[in-house]
Amino acid sequence: MQTPKEIVLKQRCFFYNGNTLSISYRKEALLKLKKSLEKHQDELIQAVYNDFKKSEYEVLLTEFAMLQLEIKNHLKNLYHWAKPQKVRASILNFPSSDFIYKQPYGVVLIISPWNYPLLLALQPMISAIAAGNCVILKPSEISVHTSKVLQKMISETFPQEYISVIQGDVQKTTEILENKFDKIFFTGSTSVGKIIQQKAAETLTPTVLELGGKSPCVINKSANLEIAAKRITFGKFVNAGQTCIAPDFIWIDETIKDKFIAILKQTIIDFYGNEMQPNPDFPRIINQKQFLRLEKYLSDGKIYFGGKTDAVDNYIQPTILDDISFDDAIMQDEIFGPILPILTFKNLAEVIEHNHQNEKPLAMYLFSTNESEIKKFMTQTQFGGGCINDVLSHIINDKVPFGGFGASGLGNYHGKFGFDTFVHFKTIVHRKNWFDFKIKYAPYAKKSQIIKKFLFRFLS
Repeated sequence: MQTPKEIVLKQRCFFYNGNTLSISYRKEALLKLKKSLEKHQDELIQAVYNDFKKSEYEVLLTEFAMLQLEIKNHLKNLYHWAKPQKVRASILNFPSSDFIYKQPYGVVLIISPWNYPLLLALQPMISAIAAGNCVILKPSEISVHTSKVLQKMISETFPQEYISVIQGDVQKTTEILENKFDKIFFTGSTSVGKIIQQKAAETLTPTVLELGGKSPCVINKSANLEIAAKRITFGKFVNAGQTCIAPDFIWIDETIKDKFIAILKQTIIDFYGNEMQPNPDFPRIINQKQFLRLEKYLSDGKIYFGGKTDAVDNYIQPTILDDISFDDAIMQDEIFGPILPILTFKNLAEVIEHNHQNEKPLAMYLFSTNESEIKKFMTQTQFGGGCINDVLSHIINDKVPFGGFGASGLGNYHGKFGFDTFVHFKTIVHRKNWFDFKIKYAPYAKKSQIIKKFLFRFLS
């Protein structure tokens, strides 16, 4: 088995030999990936089930559909995105032609998380391939079944010197990071993201960090509570809450809290039934460690609904927690599970002030029909991305960037923004020889008045 250092050296040689530069080569690679996903679809669905007990429908909806759309978008637009962009030349460089070239970085490292083990491994890889890079993919060792099939699929599809999967634990990741990469793309926790950033800084390697945080879901008194309950139930409990942009907590106008949580409770029952554990539509927590972490939160506040657990099955019932304050343990870190705390506010100014004083979340959501409050929310709060009267749906549109803000992330991707993430924008000024401004050359005596007139006439 080759070491990470040996793989990096082989990939760097492969890249500098120009193998990945042609658009046709990149498109062919994307088509190979698409066919491989189709070939291994059933095997991958089974692997995700073995990791999460996630239903086939949910895997197709939240992972396969988005990957297929991403590949289709890149194939359709790659030539346009990749071609040199001619820009208006500066008069100071007359005569010249000026261009922006989109040049691949070279050998990139993608470190993906366990919660969406297909989507979050392959979606950035699609952009990296389209941009003309070689890729080393380090999938999570926690989603062990899916990572194993991913490695098999990638090794069957691509030569190791082009795209390679390296599996292993934290020690293996540390070994990989000892190598010099041209770009690092990491999706995971803020704490690990800081470690990645510190390591990358040693070699001034550019990084993209897709992290997380406590993403609030704000509901004011003008909201349609029935629609809010349905959309929040889906967004919070899909993948058993193990979604980086899931609503982390509900922050609701105190005058409508009781009415809303009653509707929310019934909506959860409508979705998953009275006996939720046997329901094949509801996944499990990834492992015992995460289960035990989440179970401790159930002692905070008061359980309004849910709270049933099964340690053998890593099952935690969709749960609503009432009487929660920002001092409780559950409000200190991202929950990343099917537990939904309820907090109240008197006016939107409280929400805005909290946003100003704390780390900025990856996502933020507002349910409201009050246009002035919507405008105030949009202009005065800071977060990675979000929705008005919905949750999660901003991740679907490949024409908008996805990324965090401050502690919730650095950089963005999806669609063209993903392609742009994996290329260096190189400026080229192509000067012509048929004319040359002599005024710029020494000696400068008696030229000051000429340059002053020039500045006043053309640049002021």
